[in-house]
Amino acid sequence: MSAPRFYLDQALAPGARFSLPPGPARHAARALRLAENDAVTLFNGRGGEYAARIERIRKDDVAVVVTGFADIERESRLHLMLAQGISSGERMDYTLQKAVELGVAAIQPIAARRSVVKLAGERADKRTAHWQGVVASACEQCGRNRVPEVAAPLTLADWLARTTSRGQNAEADSPGQRSMRLLFLSPLAEMRLPDLPAPAAMDCLVAGPEGGFEADETAALHAAGAVPVRLGPRVLRTETAALAALAAMQTLWGDF
Repeated sequence: MSAPRFYLDQALAPGARFSLPPGPARHAARALRLAENDAVTLFNGRGGEYAARIERIRKDDVAVVVTGFADIERESRLHLMLAQGISSGERMDYTLQKAVELGVAAIQPIAARRSVVKLAGERADKRTAHWQGVVASACEQCGRNRVPEVAAPLTLADWLARTTSRGQNAEADSPGQRSMRLLFLSPLAEMRLPDLPAPAAMDCLVAGPEGGFEADETAALHAAGAVPVRLGPRVLRTETAALAALAAMQTLWGDF
């Protein structure tokens, strides 16, 4: 069995000694019931992973020593971004968790017209921080050593305006940003994913919330040059659609 993995947002180096933060410490001591001298793996999202050993456990105080570094990456060969219409309850958590397992490199929550959850101000900040925690936990589970960023929620119009502006200001962007291909899921589309060429750089998959996008939102996607694609003859739920599409994209062009 592989060593339990813990994400720590701090500098790590072989030989370092410190106590795990409260969250990872409680998980190590109470949930996993780890003991002194047990091996663990640490990563900070900046690349690679660190072997470590538990030196002391006293209730929720877990002290570790870092014993080595391995320059290991498990990122997808595809550069994928998910722009996901915000869904309610555990649906959004589930979508983001599995999207990370399927290799997305960045996540943009979309406050769509039909999104049941309405976020603004401090509530939006707290929910974004919660989603970032979900993403970090998913990286712990699936072995990724780079943690995708969850951006602050935006309306579809605001996000498309920023995306279009980046595309027009090509000199200020990276090559991946300049050639980002927008795809959006629509049960009315004629094109399927296998009909598309392999991506040259980043693919951004846009998925709607419960009930899909409103007509004006769909029109805005068309105006921005987004390509509508469908996933067979059945209408999929919001927590299923993006994940099915990401899995298909990995099968067609990625590392599946």
